[in-house]
Amino acid sequence: MLKSCCIYGTGLLSILVLIAGIAMVLAHVFLNALNSRIKTEVVLENGTEAFSVWQDPPAPVYMQFYFFNLTNPEEVLKGERPAVTEVGPYTYREYRPMENVMFMDNGTKVAAVNTKTYVFEPNMSRGLEDDLIRTVNIPAVVVMERFKDHSVISRLISDLMTAGGMGLFVTRPVGELLWGYEDPLLKELRVFEPLLEDYFGLFYKMNGTNDGEYVFFTGKQNYQDFARVDLWKGQSSLSWWSSDECNMINGTNGASFHPVITKTERLYMFSSDLCRSLYATFDSEVRVSGIPAYRFVPPSEVFANMTVNPDNAGFCVGGTCLGSGLLNVSVCKEGAPIIMSSPHFYQADENYVQDVFGMRPKKEDHQTAIDINPLTGLVVRAAKRLQVNVFVEKLPVFSQTENVKTLVFPVMYLNESVLIDPDSARKLGALLAEASVVINIPFIVIGLGIILGVVFMALLCCLRTPESTATERQPLLTS
Repeated sequence: MLKSCCIYGTGLLSILVLIAGIAMVLAHVFLNALNSRIKTEVVLENGTEAFSVWQDPPAPVYMQFYFFNLTNPEEVLKGERPAVTEVGPYTYREYRPMENVMFMDNGTKVAAVNTKTYVFEPNMSRGLEDDLIRTVNIPAVVVMERFKDHSVISRLISDLMTAGGMGLFVTRPVGELLWGYEDPLLKELRVFEPLLEDYFGLFYKMNGTNDGEYVFFTGKQNYQDFARVDLWKGQSSLSWWSSDECNMINGTNGASFHPVITKTERLYMFSSDLCRSLYATFDSEVRVSGIPAYRFVPPSEVFANMTVNPDNAGFCVGGTCLGSGLLNVSVCKEGAPIIMSSPHFYQADENYVQDVFGMRPKKEDHQTAIDINPLTGLVVRAAKRLQVNVFVEKLPVFSQTENVKTLVFPVMYLNESVLIDPDSARKLGALLAEASVVINIPFIVIGLGIILGVVFMALLCCLRTPESTATERQPLLTS
């Protein structure tokens, strides 16, 4: 009797264990518990791992610059399309700690400036900083664009440029084009306008400096607010664009994201380089250094023109709307006719690609992508790729433009990339291994229930098998 009770007790226990395991799977008990723990621990406050990574990222960041060297300047001035060759990369190690950190509002917000310093890495570069590049003369284009409607001043400037041998194109070393040089035209004009800056560089005064103070949410009140920008330069919105939606400051600064990320959400980012906010959507699942990650990329709609995406109507400048894939940032670059795009006009209208010989857009090399571990929100790999272009057109009042055709001229593009370092990958891998065990506890319970069920069936079979008698055990044949 006792033996039968034990056997049936085992069967009952196996059923209860199976029910409990299935219930835990359906209710996501351990997954929800794990997510809740992650949400409360990933907060920007002293002593947390999240704050340490946010304040001084351990993974090395590299900035690569690629220039487009113009090979047919005379033909361009006669109206032919430019022919360019890509030169580079010129690689710099980027150091970007958060400085002047100050917590606010009972730890729900934190203010900081993101100082960036660039150090040239010759061993990772294809060329040196003194390599000469022929490109469009941006200071001259800016000056001509500013005074094109002032006949007297424009004539004086044109004569000044002719006397000084200055034209629509210029040849300068890479280092000067990036970090600055004394421009002869700006120097001459400074005599008439003392406050005019006579130095120019694509990244002039941007080495060892920051782009203004940010105020971030710490994620203490809501995990989805982790590292989200609240204020930039003391403002909660921008003022450059013509619609409230386009002037919104949304998301993080692109270096950090909230934990527990799903495939269906949009990840918003604010980029001071682009003077706007943008978003990325899920693209694919990847593995980086053994770490599972979701790849998010900005969809083509982000930079589509207003006919494709009406929400972008506010980015039209002066009533002029560019084609898809381009953004006129002259409103936030002191009137300079700077136009941003993806490298080689990737995802832009085909006519921009055809206007310049040497443009070869390729998704793998020119797409911006962010690989994020969905549980922790940690960026394990990223590549921000942007191209700087200049709007060029024939200006009759300036003989220097001759018969140049109206086009968007590519100057250079950058690839700002990061890859998780081995030590951080090891720590994250260990954390994910522990998380995997926790998440799989319900399946372990179900497995235990199945094993108990098998034991119950075996014991039941043994119980129901009748024991043989002594007569039955006698041999059939005897000698």
